[in-house]
Amino acid sequence: MDSWTIVLAILVITVVYWFSTRNHDYFKKRGVPYVRPWPIFGNMGELIFQTKSMPHAIQDIYNSSPDAKYVGFYDFRTPIVLLRDPELIKQVTIKHFDSFANHKMFVDSPTEQLFQKNLFALKDDEWREMRTLLSPAFTSSKMKMMFKIVSRCAVDFAEFLAAQDPQPEAHDVKDSFGRYTLDVIASTAFGLSTNSMKDRDNTFYTVGRDVTNFAGVGKMIKFFVIRCFPRLARFFKVQIIGDKATDYFKDVIKSNVETRDREGIVRPDMIQLMMQAGDRKDKSSLSLDDMTAQAFIFLLGGLESPATTMSFATQVLALNPDVRTKLRAEIDEVLEKNADGVSYEDLHAMKYLDAVVNETLRMFTPAFALDRIASKEYILPPALPGLEPMRIEPSQGIWIPVHALHYDEKYYPNPDEFDPERFSDVNKDNVNSSIYIPFGIGPRICIANRFALMVMKLALFHLLAKCDVLPCSKTNPKIKISTKAFTLQPEGGFWLKIQARK
Repeated sequence: MDSWTIVLAILVITVVYWFSTRNHDYFKKRGVPYVRPWPIFGNMGELIFQTKSMPHAIQDIYNSSPDAKYVGFYDFRTPIVLLRDPELIKQVTIKHFDSFANHKMFVDSPTEQLFQKNLFALKDDEWREMRTLLSPAFTSSKMKMMFKIVSRCAVDFAEFLAAQDPQPEAHDVKDSFGRYTLDVIASTAFGLSTNSMKDRDNTFYTVGRDVTNFAGVGKMIKFFVIRCFPRLARFFKVQIIGDKATDYFKDVIKSNVETRDREGIVRPDMIQLMMQAGDRKDKSSLSLDDMTAQAFIFLLGGLESPATTMSFATQVLALNPDVRTKLRAEIDEVLEKNADGVSYEDLHAMKYLDAVVNETLRMFTPAFALDRIASKEYILPPALPGLEPMRIEPSQGIWIPVHALHYDEKYYPNPDEFDPERFSDVNKDNVNSSIYIPFGIGPRICIANRFALMVMKLALFHLLAKCDVLPCSKTNPKIKISTKAFTLQPEGGFWLKIQARK
């Protein structure tokens, strides 16, 4: 290696080091407690090298200053304020929502149409208009109308599992729940009728699984480039979702809309509502791209998160026979009263099922952190007594550590213990709405939270009505979160024994 090569290498290393660390005194200059960052990676190094899971990395930051109202850390080069105080969380997300109305989109590229136009990504007035337009699709009356569609998917799902002969010794429940949720989304958001338990390689399932799978080194590198070097990502048109998948979803929506218009078909689903909005002549009318983007975010949020939550729920039910027995007794009681199955009213009256789902969401929240971006200057109170208030500048990022709050012993005694009684009638009033936030908080709360709960409860109801869920040889007796997965997953996967009830 000649001397010029060595000099150039030293120069490159120096520039990269300077570029990645020049902001690392941000919190020190402001007198805010913070976690010391690494060069280049900030406080994300353990995630990049897969030595710690994202929820636990954020939890460690949360625990680094237990008396502070907030602490600082670095999302690679970007300084982030992590809120710890429930009252401060409520002020930022509800009382002063107008100052923190937007998210930082994790895919910020003009080539990603499906990400750019959906409700999660939209900002300010565009978000308000879309939220107002879509909210009627998720009222109680609309949930009741879609109940039969979802019930049919849940019954097909449970009957398929109960009818397997012979029953496999070890069953990948995450795969089955993923197929069920995809069928629900295909029907309610894309107007398609699928049965992915039987037709295991149908086109919607294949494309849907591919675009919602963010595992693998290739996609991790793309995320890294998009988040850390957005201009470079735009220049090279780095994409997470390819044009082929985007065109497929557009064609599905377009074909469905044209068929309904031509044949006068009216169906109680999300497409119908968007079509009605699209008929409006004012500025709020929806284009085909808008409709596809909303259906896509419904797929993105409605597949992975509910499937993961249901998988964790069956895992803890298999490992806690007393909880499983009590829940099954409640299910059997409903079936004794109504031989035709569970009604919408029956499902929402099931208090123990509700408690089991809520406790699962506490322990295994798919959205383990929320984010907000300041749109205007805002003054935070001092992080600790004796410190100065912190001036939040426009574009400053703030995170709410959902997983860490759900595991804080101050709010949930014995947080590692699965205990549905935390959400019983006797105890549920003790749960602070600022520190139980599996679906978010404030106006930016998940628009489809009631729909997601209905989807999960129906699947668990019909599964336990027809099947036993038991540990198998591949079941880990203690659930440990994987450090290798981008999303919340247990080490070794979700493996259980499922057999038809006698």
